[in-house]
Amino acid sequence: MPSPALSAAHAPAPAVPALPQHTPLVAAIRDGLVESVHYGSALALAADGTAVAAAGDPLAPFYPRSSLKPLQTVAMVRAGLELPAGLLALAAASHSGAAEHRQRALRILELHGLSVSDFENSSDLPYGTAEREEWLRNGGGATQLTQNCSGKHAAMAATCVINGWPVKGYLDPSHPLQKIVKTTVTELTGEEPLALSTDGCGTPLFALTLRGMARAFGLIAQAAGSAGKHDGGGLGAPTAEAAVGLAMQRHPEMVAGEGRDVTELMRLLPGSVAKDGFEGVQLVGLGDGSAVAVKISDGGDRARMPATIRLLEALATASGNGIDTAPLAGIGTAPVLGGGHPVGLLQPLEFLSTPVNEAL
Repeated sequence: MPSPALSAAHAPAPAVPALPQHTPLVAAIRDGLVESVHYGSALALAADGTAVAAAGDPLAPFYPRSSLKPLQTVAMVRAGLELPAGLLALAAASHSGAAEHRQRALRILELHGLSVSDFENSSDLPYGTAEREEWLRNGGGATQLTQNCSGKHAAMAATCVINGWPVKGYLDPSHPLQKIVKTTVTELTGEEPLALSTDGCGTPLFALTLRGMARAFGLIAQAAGSAGKHDGGGLGAPTAEAAVGLAMQRHPEMVAGEGRDVTELMRLLPGSVAKDGFEGVQLVGLGDGSAVAVKISDGGDRARMPATIRLLEALATASGNGIDTAPLAGIGTAPVLGGGHPVGLLQPLEFLSTPVNEAL
């Protein structure tokens, strides 16, 4: 009788789902030779929702990962969460784990009579390189507080307290909090989730399309832009979308961290709301309601921003919205090094086309 290990080795492999029709987006060029190519899909939506530029398979379902956080935070604000702007931005963050990030996550807990013991996220070291090295030098290990989603989890627990919901089990898809999150995600994206999974931190994760996610970010950024014109610089936002968008715009260092490209993009592109996600995901919404969305097929993080900047340039040209993408050039590429010296570039390819698919 064959051993269980031998039987498993000869068991038929599980069927592979249909592969998205991705296209080359970004290449690493070393001394004139293409060394590596990152495939993916991309989409730019005008303010009216029209697709003005696309590449690959923008209607293929994918997991947005942490780019869902602004949508989840909108749901929490709709459910009664009220926080100062800096703390609200942290709720929508994949933070680097700096001292200010950890302190503000603790502040959210303190304001609602909670503690780190109420967290249900996974444990991890700080996400930022410098922040992680400093934490390790001081004898730190992986914790729930230093995990990059701790601001979101503090806000989720706080939202439960505000509504009288049980804090324990707040990540269960059947929990009232997660039901509100799903309803909000469906409304903002205009899509029913195509699949349900679990994110790295333990939060329910929905499969959506680049079109749906771009639509959501356009709505959030547009709401923030409209509110910001009338509130005299304060956070007096009339909607949850505006509150979240304004908080992210005014505290980009909370959304990611110093030295992170998402923080830099929001500083360089006024009126934008930007969020990255693991596995090569990037979303950017603009104040007029337009937006771009990128998914790198191999999950390569280095290709995410070059493709995004190229997409923003195409959006500016197609829509005539007056956005100045020139300041973004520095984060739209990266040197390829040899012996510590530049010998090439990581650069976007000419991947965009005008959409002809009526479904877009």
